[in-house]
Amino acid sequence: MKKVVTMGEIMLRLSTPGYSRFTQTDSFDVVYGGGEANVAVSLANYGFEPYFVSKLPKNPIGDAAVNSLRRFGVNTDYITRGGDRVGIYFLETGASMRPSKVVYDRAGSAIAEATAEDFDFDTIFEGAEWFHFSGITPALSKEAADLTEKALIAAKKHGVTVSVDLNYRKKLWTEAEAKACMTKLMQYVDVCIGNEEDAEKVLGFKPGQTDVTTGELELDGYKSIFKQMKEAFDFKYVVSTLRESHSASDNGWSALIYDGNEYYHSKHYDVRIVDRVGGGDSFAGGLIYGILEKDNFKDALEFAVAASALKHTIPGDYNMVSVEEVEALAGGDASGRVQR
Repeated sequence: MKKVVTMGEIMLRLSTPGYSRFTQTDSFDVVYGGGEANVAVSLANYGFEPYFVSKLPKNPIGDAAVNSLRRFGVNTDYITRGGDRVGIYFLETGASMRPSKVVYDRAGSAIAEATAEDFDFDTIFEGAEWFHFSGITPALSKEAADLTEKALIAAKKHGVTVSVDLNYRKKLWTEAEAKACMTKLMQYVDVCIGNEEDAEKVLGFKPGQTDVTTGELELDGYKSIFKQMKEAFDFKYVVSTLRESHSASDNGWSALIYDGNEYYHSKHYDVRIVDRVGGGDSFAGGLIYGILEKDNFKDALEFAVAASALKHTIPGDYNMVSVEEVEALAGGDASGRVQR
């Protein structure tokens, strides 16, 4: 099995039941999730050996977060225990023209206070083929940003391929803070994933006439920033999901990849959304699997897009699909017929 490492925060997610609003609910549904943890679960479902690196408090809530990963086959040996709390986020699921809403309660979480001394990165990256992180992790705190850079240095020392999902979160840091930190980290990255907002807010590359709120895409805008990003940071691949937000319930979904010579736009899916949280993470997990297992980057992208299209139909942060299910959709079976 291929060893893949992801590092970040796993959070307690409290969701209003169904489509109820925060102001009307008197209970919450409980699941766990977080960018890099979601990627690890996807890879476990595809038969890889994913290791999730994080820090969680030594209390029953920390235990529950660890157990949620173990349940789905993620190796938790590199999760160190300590700190005071697990980060929380509250989710109100939107419908039709009403958007979903997220409220964070994550300040002072264990991973935000972790340092490199909490981890043995030489052991963590020994025998690993891939390391994935997101822009959320260094945004958590100065300590988390320093931790991320030290992990990246160790990963490259061990010859590990590195991917990043830029994942700009305006509630965590400013554009200036994001650019100052993330631009420095790009020297370690081989595969860069990010949408049009990420490219602009995190790295300063502004696309042309591209506005997902119109439900239309202008691919030339993406192509121009992909070329600039490739030239600036020498990425092996620059990749973006392409979301057309027709409403909170219905999205168009596809992706674009650039290898320095060719742009490739994937198949397009019309997605009726059950839960869009984790959609980008499921794409990243599918892309990592595809690049490591497929014959070419086009097939890798098709696998990633199909995997993430399926995730939008599954409640919770984790993408609970198999390679066979993804391959069936990527191969053209989008009928949704009952499997007997």
